[in-house]
Amino acid sequence: MEITAVTATTVDVPLVDLDEPLGIGPYVTNHGQVDSMERVIVEVETDEGISGWGEMRTFLTADATESVIEDGIGPLIEGQSPFEVERLRRQVFIEYTNVELFFAAVETACWDIAGKALGKPVYELLGGSTAPEQTTAMNADAADREFGPDRDIEFAFCLGILSPAESRAKAQEALDAGFSVLKTKAGRDWQQDVARIEAMHDEVDGALEFRLDPNQGWSLDQAVRVGAALEDSGIYLQYMEQPIRVNAHNSLATLRKRLRQPIAPNEDTYIPNNLRSLAEAGAMDVAVLDLTPAGGISGLRQQASIVEDAGVPFTHHCAFDLGIRTAAILQSVHGIPGFSLPPDTTYYAWQDDIIADPFDITEGHMRVPDEPGLGIEIDREMIDQYEV
Repeated sequence: MEITAVTATTVDVPLVDLDEPLGIGPYVTNHGQVDSMERVIVEVETDEGISGWGEMRTFLTADATESVIEDGIGPLIEGQSPFEVERLRRQVFIEYTNVELFFAAVETACWDIAGKALGKPVYELLGGSTAPEQTTAMNADAADREFGPDRDIEFAFCLGILSPAESRAKAQEALDAGFSVLKTKAGRDWQQDVARIEAMHDEVDGALEFRLDPNQGWSLDQAVRVGAALEDSGIYLQYMEQPIRVNAHNSLATLRKRLRQPIAPNEDTYIPNNLRSLAEAGAMDVAVLDLTPAGGISGLRQQASIVEDAGVPFTHHCAFDLGIRTAAILQSVHGIPGFSLPPDTTYYAWQDDIIADPFDITEGHMRVPDEPGLGIEIDREMIDQYEV
């Protein structure tokens, strides 16, 4: 089997408005807001008539992203086997840039092709779906070690920056919908960030766990104040995600020593070789990984091995994922051992999707497809409808 073509199409799908149930649009962060989100849909075709699909966000512009994929990466891998994902990943190299960001959607499509060709879901090819959690393995009696795959994956609800009053209402919505964890953006005003968490915690009477993500928006002293203020209120976050700028690992380690709030690098994990440096510096309690900057599912598996070996729990990031990347996250989190915290998602807040059978979110959970490949079918009419 050989790759014959790589094509990229950008779609722009709107978000559900804030005033609707589980709506989050406009989604406000410390560096902007969105009412819709452009996603690049990548198709990899083969000479045996099997196509695979991947998905990523746009970088700079839709045209620029599509061009890198079609005119840059496509010619490098056409004529080669989609089964050789590790070789293709190492082959796609450009000096002075992390081209793996763009290759990730192509690599995911290759996994989709391999699964379809073999009649197996990707999680089976990854080989870890029946691997027990370490504590389960340690505590189980030999006679009781019957580990089976539970395909229902719990997710965390994601919310943009709102007023404390608006945040209260959304926290209750998330709890009523069955979520147990809520992640909210932050970073514009550290005192308001504290007030919002306090308001949500009060509204749900402590029934939700919280993640606070300023996207590098705090200085070190502000991060200390946020963490300490929440501690004084008796609120202990599941983690503070990338509270300060990247490549300040010693400062992250200092912050971790100052507070009892867990520290969870995210953007820092996008930089090659940073994970090992973060572990050695004692700068993280949790790692928030992402398959796109990792270079795809193969890169994510490599990163998971690094942090698992360091004894650090980890989860998966959300980037406003439509059905294709959501499927890839489901397959990866289920198939790669070690993911122990719910991944983030905004899937509930899309007005539409480009897969034929969109995922259901029930009590904060989505089910991993067990059909071959990523386990999804593409609705080409929906791609045409939302194409940029």
